[in-house]
Amino acid sequence: MEIDKLFDLSGKVAIVTGGGDGIGKGACEILAKAGAAVMVSDLSSERAQKTAEAIVAAGGKAQYMECDVLKDEDLAALVDNTIRTFGAVNILVNNVGLGGGGRENPFKIDRDYMERIYKINVFAPWRLCQLAVPHMAESGYGSIINITSISSLNKEANMSVYASSKAALNHLTANLAFDFGGFGVRINNVGPGATRTHAFASVLTPEMEERMLRHTPLKRLGEVSDIVGAILYFAAPVSEWISGQTLFVNGGGLQTLD
Repeated sequence: MEIDKLFDLSGKVAIVTGGGDGIGKGACEILAKAGAAVMVSDLSSERAQKTAEAIVAAGGKAQYMECDVLKDEDLAALVDNTIRTFGAVNILVNNVGLGGGGRENPFKIDRDYMERIYKINVFAPWRLCQLAVPHMAESGYGSIINITSISSLNKEANMSVYASSKAALNHLTANLAFDFGGFGVRINNVGPGATRTHAFASVLTPEMEERMLRHTPLKRLGEVSDIVGAILYFAAPVSEWISGQTLFVNGGGLQTLD
């Protein structure tokens, strides 16, 4: 393959969930810069619109829609609207996630909380895969990138639901690679370490950062640009013989607090 084609997504169509902010927004932007048309979805229509408009202003192709990943009808509409708008689905970035933050005291959370986290972090990615893969197979190009977390490896207090849901996502991806491979569709995970997003900033303290850096060989926390580079890698032809893998982007460490 010619080197200038390795990261070329011209003519491809991507769906990104949670594209209004943070890693999701960064994913939308980098995929568009690589040539893909992007359907930006987010629980907030306003945030999704801002991301899409910024992409178009920069010369890219994008549309947006509101999507609540807890609603099956929204997930189906997301895929259907993308097909109607752009004619295909080639790339799916399951970015939406919820939970963690050291706030999951097992004696203070309830079953409803646990079910909600698993619906968002495990069921929604699975359902979107189910909806999108037939279209990917028809188009002749398919790459799914699930956003997991370093928490799927870490063992910490008050993180059991979020961490276990992301560990489930890791194993889901590894197994779905066998189901989707016959359709010519790849599926991989990107696992961010501690990354400077608005959500992370809401819980990060200088003391926490100092403790995390003790376990981080590269001695800094992650930036959104670090994570979206890995997303582009899995979306692009450069990784066409890679599936079922989890790539942790974590500065070489686990960013634990102890």
